[in-house]
Amino acid sequence: MPPNGPEIDPTVNTVQPGSFLTLHYRLAGPDGADVVNTFRDKPATLSLGTGQLAPAIEAHLIGLSEGAHAAFDLPAGTAFGQRNPELLQRVKLSFLHELGDPDADYAVGDVVEFPTPDGQGRYAGVVRETGTDWVLFDFNHPLAGQAVRFEIQLLGVL
Repeated sequence: MPPNGPEIDPTVNTVQPGSFLTLHYRLAGPDGADVVNTFRDKPATLSLGTGQLAPAIEAHLIGLSEGAHAAFDLPAGTAFGQRNPELLQRVKLSFLHELGDPDADYAVGDVVEFPTPDGQGRYAGVVRETGTDWVLFDFNHPLAGQAVRFEIQLLGVL
């Protein structure tokens, strides 16, 4: 090893905080089923540190070299946090009808988007139960509290 640490090949880019990446990736839930898979389509482009990937996933990418192909198993709750029971919320149908389509029906499993309080963004909730005048939404990430597998092939690092 050279006196100033390991030699770094300046011709190979490595992932650093803030790197811009072109990659193929696959995210699978605990059952192994794909949640996202770009290997069969166009690669994705993203910038680290902007919230496009969970911080725990980004941490596994730091230091990988352009061209790397790797897979990581993240334990339950690591990638998308633990499930938070406070993110299960009942919403009155009258409010939903006022906010959106007054004739909308809601069924278990439906994903419904809501505007953020400032009106600048959106967030989603999954219908878990319906009542006569309310709907129970789950605002947890769908993979919260679950183990995931993340596979990546780095095509380019800037």
